[in-house]
Amino acid sequence: MIFSREYGHGEPLIIIHGLFGMSDNWNSLAKQFAKEFNVHVVDLRNHGRSFHSDDFSYNYMSEDVENYIDVKGLHKPIIIGHSLGGKVAMNLCTRFAELINKLIVVDIAPRYYSVDFHKNILDILSNISIREISSRNEIDEKLSNDIKEFSIRQFLMKNLYRNTDKEFCWRFNIHVLRNKLDNISNAEFIENEIHTPTLFIRGKKSNYINKADEELIQKFFINSKIVTVENAGHWVHAEQPNLFFESVMKFIN
Repeated sequence: MIFSREYGHGEPLIIIHGLFGMSDNWNSLAKQFAKEFNVHVVDLRNHGRSFHSDDFSYNYMSEDVENYIDVKGLHKPIIIGHSLGGKVAMNLCTRFAELINKLIVVDIAPRYYSVDFHKNILDILSNISIREISSRNEIDEKLSNDIKEFSIRQFLMKNLYRNTDKEFCWRFNIHVLRNKLDNISNAEFIENEIHTPTLFIRGKKSNYINKADEELIQKFFINSKIVTVENAGHWVHAEQPNLFFESVMKFIN
């Protein structure tokens, strides 16, 4: 079963992180939601503390979440998914709609996205022999040659840990992510109308959900609305946590 962090009591709410992310990224917001909900922040396969597998696709990931819901005995949870996690949540909805109460999709639309940027990141990470490096600063220095944005390096480096031999390792499965990236570029799994009440949250400064996407969303998600959060990019929940929290709570209630 996939790894999770659990907080609070009440109606179940599952949070699914994005590519290169993990449950840790959502700690603060999870604790905020936990004042009213039983919050489960999961690590997708090949991410965080969950298992590594050569099988990597939206179907596999949504089945992992469906299995988690079953094993934990959760009754009709609310699902929040960001980016990759948003597509996993949409896939879950197309296949197991009866299990889900409401859906919140964060800054992603049900369509194809280029994975060139992510491939480039994985190539950069693959070319660094981190096991031979003794400090995080040294890793950051090497990454900074190719990744100029400190915030992206910081986000990636949250995945560093030391193994039993005290060597640095990445929590995400670089090899599989690199080879299976094309499996997660599309959203071909969405073929029919989805009637689950759905909120799409986008960052005003992000280009992940554009005008054409609004029509696509309304075509497939019959019972949906789109909210735009000011002064936020793709990581809406991290950049404007309070506005994000308010938007979600307003929708749920």
